[in-house]
Amino acid sequence: MTPLAAVWLGRVGYAAAVELQERLRRRILDGDRGAETLLLVEHDAVITLGRGARAEHVLASPSELRARGVAVERSSRGGDVTYHGPGQLVAYPVMRLERGVVAHVEAMAAACIDVAASLGVRARFRRECPGVWVGDDKLAAFGVHVHRRVAAHGVALNVSTALDAFDLIVPCGLKNTRATSLAALTGRALAPADLAPPFADAFARAAGRAIPPLLSRSLPVE
Repeated sequence: MTPLAAVWLGRVGYAAAVELQERLRRRILDGDRGAETLLLVEHDAVITLGRGARAEHVLASPSELRARGVAVERSSRGGDVTYHGPGQLVAYPVMRLERGVVAHVEAMAAACIDVAASLGVRARFRRECPGVWVGDDKLAAFGVHVHRRVAAHGVALNVSTALDAFDLIVPCGLKNTRATSLAALTGRALAPADLAPPFADAFARAAGRAIPPLLSRSLPVE
């Protein structure tokens, strides 16, 4: 199996994480398979606008967002509007796709579902409305960008995210959709750093990759 490095970077700004993904992708496109990396991060509060984003799906005014310390960033990923923030485990597998985009998304979904199951939460992937769901509530959201078969961006899993932050947007363009988190579902104090290792293991299994032990690093990743 092709190795895939896994790195927990802790709290990282959104723009810095995007720049790092693009740097790794350029190395992969130049033939460096050793650059394929699963980046695991937590972001400061930010609303991201995907390629299909509609301005009206940001419900809060610019002044309200400034008052709450929420940034707004455009993104090359697919999809509409989403939120990242403290308490969310964000996984960016920067890797060459060997089995196609759908299989890639399904592997990320499988990792989220496995992590949830380890905490006693039964979640499921809905392909017709991409995301990981618990009942009618959304636990994880996807957004991927692929260039010459090398993927970037990925999935955001709500671990202990402040759920009222999702009231600022129409999440992924889905009206009347409620977000949930593993902490809300279990009543347990959970942190993204604690779930990063099991997520990495589960994703590697689902993606058919060999993964070394999770590393903890600060930017930049060389």
